[in-house]
Amino acid sequence: MVRTILRTRGIGRRFAGVTALDGIEADVRAGEVLAIVGENGAGKSTLLKILSGVLAPSSGSIEEVDEHGHAHELRLRSVAEATQVGIALVHQELNLAEHLDLAGAILLGREHHRFGWLDLRSMHAEAARWLARVGLDLDPSTLCGSLPIAQRQLVEIAKALSANARILILDEPTSSLSARETDRLLAMLDELRRSGVAIVYVSHHLDEVLAIADRAIVLRDGRMAGTLERASMDRATIERLMVGRDLPPTTARPSLGAAPDRLVVDGVVTSHRRRRPASLVVKRGEIVGLAGLVGAGRTELLEAIAGLGHASGTIMLDGRALSGTMAQRVARGLAIVPEDRARHGLFTLDPVRTNVSMAWLPRGAHVGMVDHAGERDLVDGMITRLRLRPSDPARRVQTLSGGNQQKTVLGRWLAVEPSVLLLDEPTRGVDVGARHDIHEAIRAAATTGCAVLFASSDLEEVLLLADRILVMHDGAIAGELARESATEVAIMGLATGGALEAAR
Repeated sequence: MVRTILRTRGIGRRFAGVTALDGIEADVRAGEVLAIVGENGAGKSTLLKILSGVLAPSSGSIEEVDEHGHAHELRLRSVAEATQVGIALVHQELNLAEHLDLAGAILLGREHHRFGWLDLRSMHAEAARWLARVGLDLDPSTLCGSLPIAQRQLVEIAKALSANARILILDEPTSSLSARETDRLLAMLDELRRSGVAIVYVSHHLDEVLAIADRAIVLRDGRMAGTLERASMDRATIERLMVGRDLPPTTARPSLGAAPDRLVVDGVVTSHRRRRPASLVVKRGEIVGLAGLVGAGRTELLEAIAGLGHASGTIMLDGRALSGTMAQRVARGLAIVPEDRARHGLFTLDPVRTNVSMAWLPRGAHVGMVDHAGERDLVDGMITRLRLRPSDPARRVQTLSGGNQQKTVLGRWLAVEPSVLLLDEPTRGVDVGARHDIHEAIRAAATTGCAVLFASSDLEEVLLLADRILVMHDGAIAGELARESATEVAIMGLATGGALEAAR
């Protein structure tokens, strides 16, 4: 039976006098999925941290409700205390101890002991059960740091489930997952809901919210913009409540006509385990999407083009061979926005100004002196262009939401007007408003002649953004689809090893 087991009363939170949350009222019910949606910076992560004991509220209270409907206040002073009352949080940014094996990471703080020693056999057996629950067939002795990002996300979920949580809080759980893995996760969450687990679900993918949520709370600027029951949920209503405005229509893409080839990749063999050659062409002003399942080799191909790691084959930029280190390729006009912005794309302890102007500085220096006025104009212009919030160039990047962090690293490369822009999962963990802004910035770059090659696990994004779609399978290009004829079914057919004719 669905019943309220946790309730927030007027929850608020302030940071250095700035209001992050104000007056949040929410019921968490056993056997239901409560979605919390909103733009980046709306207060979703702050609310989740309060519910999971990471942060204390500045005002309001959290109440636990027993089976008789009696409520008593919870004062959660730590994650451990939240875990003890059955609340588990899976963070958007992965939080595994990479030097531990999977068993150690999943059972961290709850290790099995026998005669004063770790009972590794028992730990491995239990970890294997939880790994199987999330669809991972992995040896529990595998080091966490050796796993790709999608598998690490699933291990995080297995870790939360292993704590026997009554309330499972998921912050962007599918941001690194393929469509197939997302479907598996949603099916698993449906099973948990049926077993009586309360699930608090945060996602920027509104199709997931519409598919799984029983109720949705929409946050905007730290306040409640609305609460929707399943019967009244639709994409347009949620988007309007999230952004407080109707999003403008997508900018029409001009016809490329007989545009010259800008990036030519011929027989490049990457570090992918199958070591199969890949070839592709991106024209001047063209946006080409790389689709495929996680592990298909998209990241390896982008990194090979960027000069990260060893690769054989030929890469041409504007008719000239592109080789050497990444720095040398950047000097030729190539730029890459990596999949994991926090680990590989940003200096999170530095301000927005430093992160945005970093690639421009060598060009903006005269006789060894930085043009500080030019730097200010550049950064201010990029903040305006990308709708970066808050619009403070002195703000540390680590304090920004995920979408604004992604805008920051994208702004660094747009500032130098690259000839070729490579993007790996350009809107992973980004809300609908930020996603629209990023897509428009990418389209604007292409309109000026930039050749854009991006990899995305979000088929909706691939179909929306790409002029042409290349599908990878097992390290190689399995087929090509024109924007006009591409469908999710056709892409998945090629991504899973089907023939081009069958995919169509």
